[in-house]
Amino acid sequence: MAIGERIHFFRLLRGMTQKYLGTAVGFPERSADVRLAQYETGSRKPKADLTAALAQVLEVSPQALDVPDIDSYIGLMHTLFTLEDIYGLTVSEADGEVCLKVNKDKGKDAAELSKMLCAWKEQADKLSSEEISREEYDNWRYYYPKFDTTQIWAKVPSKELSDALVEAFKDKLTD
Repeated sequence: MAIGERIHFFRLLRGMTQKYLGTAVGFPERSADVRLAQYETGSRKPKADLTAALAQVLEVSPQALDVPDIDSYIGLMHTLFTLEDIYGLTVSEADGEVCLKVNKDKGKDAAELSKMLCAWKEQADKLSSEEISREEYDNWRYYYPKFDTTQIWAKVPSKELSDALVEAFKDKLTD
């Protein structure tokens, strides 16, 4: 799905007009709706800074807007073929249904993708059992990985900060 379609999807989901969203990201009021229409129809593609601003107003992650182009079945199939090449995605059959699986033995990237899919399944199961609401589930998806508690997503401190912490606590460290 192209970025314009995602902008349109989330704008409608949030109950916003093109003019409202356009002015919220800084377009002049007189042309805000026209500019947004250009992005939504795909005649223009927003740059990274505008994508970030749109995502902030739409309350989603920028990655939720800028997904691979899967507008056609052929494009979707080639996306799946790429996932096969990179992550070891395999197609098989179980109980008469076509299934996609990740071959964790394909390497580190495949193992990471498998963990992410397990986290997704966990959230989908919680939605199915009504442990979480649809809104909580959508927040988890649209802000991924922000609300993912199944993995440790840590920001690595700078070398300077690390060195300062080691210096400050060196008398407490054991060899």
